[in-house]
Amino acid sequence: MEHTLAEVSGTYDAQFESVKTALKERLRSGDELGASLYVDLDGEAVVDIWGGFRDESRSTPWTRDTLTNVWSTTKAVTTLAALVLVDRGLLDVDAPVSTYWPEFAANGKESVLVRHVLSHTSGVSGWEKPCALDDIYLTQEAAERLATQAPWWEPGTASGYHGMNFGHLVGELVRRVTGQSLRSFVATELAGPLAADFQIGVRKEDWSRVADLISPAVDPHALDALDPASPMYKTLTSPLVGADAANTADWRLAEIGAANGHGTAAGLARLLSAVSRGGVVDGVRLLSPETIDLIFREQANGIDLVIGLPMRWGIGFALPEVHTFPYMPKGRACFWGGWGGSAVCMDLDRRLTLSYTMNKMGGGVVGSERTKSYISAVYAAIEAI
Repeated sequence: MEHTLAEVSGTYDAQFESVKTALKERLRSGDELGASLYVDLDGEAVVDIWGGFRDESRSTPWTRDTLTNVWSTTKAVTTLAALVLVDRGLLDVDAPVSTYWPEFAANGKESVLVRHVLSHTSGVSGWEKPCALDDIYLTQEAAERLATQAPWWEPGTASGYHGMNFGHLVGELVRRVTGQSLRSFVATELAGPLAADFQIGVRKEDWSRVADLISPAVDPHALDALDPASPMYKTLTSPLVGADAANTADWRLAEIGAANGHGTAAGLARLLSAVSRGGVVDGVRLLSPETIDLIFREQANGIDLVIGLPMRWGIGFALPEVHTFPYMPKGRACFWGGWGGSAVCMDLDRRLTLSYTMNKMGGGVVGSERTKSYISAVYAAIEAI
């Protein structure tokens, strides 16, 4: 069935026509409902396109300023906040977390370093049960709970994706060294100076711009075969989060630096282009080259204990891994994405930043078929230049 009203708007350089075609075909087939793609190449917007609808009834067009929850792509912005503090000398990636958050040393975590948290190797990838979704909306209390826990594996020895608590851990470090919440720091120190349309949670006055997410098909028995004592099971079920939660008022009002960032593709790319462009975006300096180099200090390389796939983690971002991410650029690149398919990729060799946001969630553990197709189209166009 074709949805011929789902046209693509925006601008793109002629050599990226195939990227626009890829989005148009996905929209017309109904594979995509509403989406935006943005590519910054050395400070130039070579792709800034969008199309489709905000709602399943196809009554409200998707526009350039449509916001959507990007799930774990939020972690890229949370990581950027931490790296800015590293650059300012307020955080040291090689220092114990307890240097800044003394209570975190409890229960055998005195050796957990800041870089362990940023690279998902801290051993604290979720909350001990019982933990309900409502519990993590209480940011301070949820962070305090994490401080009292024992790690689920020896810190620094393996990665185990910090799915829902990454922002509580990093956010508490931000609060301890700045006195600001993560939400406030992102707003005043990152999004504000760069005029980037992105926020942790979403202000009530912006709710009219938000596209509700369309949940993917989920196997209700997918977790049944897992060992209840495994980091994978404990992380994914404490709390167990359904995709529809992102469409609720409580979710939008909360500060979940791992998963409830709301933004546009353009806003996301503008923030993370600080990494690709050597730390400076249109005269605004966020990072030094030395701080950017930290990203590429490999912290883990192997089967992630929570994701269950081969992963390479640097400090704060995933690094190219040919088996799990064959479509990502090789070389000096880093990236991450969110449940359903949203993604941001920083390619330092080409000074390129690519972002994708959408409302119809795809399947898959990391990325979706659509994510792969758009990134592949961008790189095919780049190689043809």
